[in-house]
Amino acid sequence: MKKVDLKKEFKNLYNPSSKEIEIVKVPMMNFLMIDGIGDPNTSKAYSDSIETLYSVSYSIKFILKKEKEIDYVVMPLEGLWWAEDMGQFSTKNKDKWKWTSMIMQPDFVDKKVFEMAFEQVKIKKNLLMLSKIRFQSFNEGLSVQIMHIGPYFAEAPKIEKLHKFVKESGHNLRGKHHEIYLSDPRKTAPERIKTIIRQPIEPIVL
Repeated sequence: MKKVDLKKEFKNLYNPSSKEIEIVKVPMMNFLMIDGIGDPNTSKAYSDSIETLYSVSYSIKFILKKEKEIDYVVMPLEGLWWAEDMGQFSTKNKDKWKWTSMIMQPDFVDKKVFEMAFEQVKIKKNLLMLSKIRFQSFNEGLSVQIMHIGPYFAEAPKIEKLHKFVKESGHNLRGKHHEIYLSDPRKTAPERIKTIIRQPIEPIVL
């Protein structure tokens, strides 16, 4: 049985340069998503959302492997980050941050399989955030991205570099700050953690 690895199939989206900013066109993809608010370092809702996303994602994987003989690598955790007042979106005001935690699903995953996995997880585990999970399409479109290697708290220079590039290339920021977490911080040294930093953009209209 062949194992599908979408990180390799979408290499341009999941393995960017750590030195050069890239402009990419992100197609519509399906995700499991959970929304929340608060500091990711201290919010129980945030950690619970991650456990829930992975529980349902792996349940989907095992259902398809058993019933359809399809095997694939579960995709990494991703996060959209913003604040109602973007002036509050700083490392000093993490309690004000809003987030959507999410994991991309292969295109052969549909809502019916999601609902089957949901019911399986509901029976097996008492997950407080399970009622908040949803299966949804997300069309990010034109974006810029770069790889950050190092601890999360050291991302600021890369984000500033990204925003400067957007302005100088004749674009505006749009949408939400997007991060893709390729490393497990529980198993990876802080200086080796890989995080993709992505930002949707749009051309400046004169």
